[in-house]
Amino acid sequence: MNAFSRRGACPALSAPMQTGDGLLVRLNPVAGGLSPKFLIGLAESALRLGNGIMEVTARGSLQIRGLTAESATVLAAEVDALGIAVRTGVPVETGPLAGIDPQEIADPLPLAQRIRAAVEEAGLTQRLGPKISVVVDGGGQLTLNAVTADVRLVAMRTDAGVRWQVSVAGDGQNAKRLVAVEDDTAHDIAVAVLRMVAEKGREARARDLSERQLASLAGWHSMAPPSVLPDISPSRGEISSFAVRARSSTLVIGESKDGSAISPLEGEMSGRTEGGAVEHSRRPIGFFNLSHAIALGIGLPYGSMPADKIITLAQNALTLGTTEIRLAPGRALLLLGQPTAASQPLQDTAATLGFVTSPADPRTRIAACPGTPACASGRIATRDIAETIAAENADILDFTLHISGCAKGCAHAGKAALTLVGGENGAGLVVNATAKALPAGYRPGYDAARGISRVAAMIRSARYQGETAAACLTRLGPAAIAEAYRQARTYQQE
Repeated sequence: MNAFSRRGACPALSAPMQTGDGLLVRLNPVAGGLSPKFLIGLAESALRLGNGIMEVTARGSLQIRGLTAESATVLAAEVDALGIAVRTGVPVETGPLAGIDPQEIADPLPLAQRIRAAVEEAGLTQRLGPKISVVVDGGGQLTLNAVTADVRLVAMRTDAGVRWQVSVAGDGQNAKRLVAVEDDTAHDIAVAVLRMVAEKGREARARDLSERQLASLAGWHSMAPPSVLPDISPSRGEISSFAVRARSSTLVIGESKDGSAISPLEGEMSGRTEGGAVEHSRRPIGFFNLSHAIALGIGLPYGSMPADKIITLAQNALTLGTTEIRLAPGRALLLLGQPTAASQPLQDTAATLGFVTSPADPRTRIAACPGTPACASGRIATRDIAETIAAENADILDFTLHISGCAKGCAHAGKAALTLVGGENGAGLVVNATAKALPAGYRPGYDAARGISRVAAMIRSARYQGETAAACLTRLGPAAIAEAYRQARTYQQE
């Protein structure tokens, strides 16, 4: 194993990705969850073969870090020996309580499986880029609103029964809605979107589809009303010409019989990373009522935990009757099957081990990569800084704080209200941008938490009654925030 996936690709079990602390692999079990014994086995492998750090990502994938070329090969063999089947191909994601949540609008599992099968049958896996993904969200207590995807199918109740809202290119808030249809048509449209994207090449995403292509998809079931795509004029033939023959055409979707291909939408092409989830849904932390049981959600602080602590938790869960542990988007684990009376002792054990057991925990508002010393690319001790900030400034953390060991921004791909980023000049502060942006001010890395404390003090002093800290930051502006960060007094001066 001497060739590894480039950054930006998906570090699957068979294609580890090189990172600052060695090779990284990411896996999702086909079964949707793991028995406690299987999780213990994986954690033991992580201890022996990696650096002992395990992660659950923002999208609910399991990661093992610090591998070498040799140990990554051994890990793949040990996963196989455990009998853990892992997903390959285009991710078609469902919620962590899919199929067992009594509050679900519809069970998304059958539709998701049909889409996976259709993608494979059509040979699309090899033609689509590694960042393409599909979400099938049945609703309920834990939705996938915060997960970005190229294609989104979301169950909704209507007077005519359950329909699936089909959207493209985004999360639950900003994806472009196309049409609400029955499951068979939703399946067809989802596969059609993927075919269209594949025609544009492996670097393409659903966001690159042209308005005419989107209009044809929206009109798949029936002629789309103008309100679906207000910038498209039916009178120019941009909606009907393709939609009328979409089902029966033997051409590759995106082409026409006269040879005139639909032009692509101009614009930036960018792939999502595992840190690319946004936050506008219930966190998978706490107790969740199922039909005859309770699911217990436990978060990993900053998405990461030493493997030995995961082993201790899983052993305790096994003793108390847990039968399945599911990975949950939002960097969490869901423990299922234990008697109701065992859930509170399990939560207490998790809290003692340092896991996140309350959705109000300030650590849920901080995205922090491993940083130094775990990652060779890191320039600052991200986790130490995060712990200090969470302990001292919990009252103002109603926004996302990103702490990145370097400018790659692995823990949070998008913009954050505040970002601390390690570099040659220390810990830079970026306001309302990504870790790749030019910092507005710097402090020594060891003193970065004190700089944020100074910003927090300014927020407490300046914000109006009822104003959130996030709104106050926006009102104060980048210049004032950077000035407060830069001029924060050092520990010695205090």
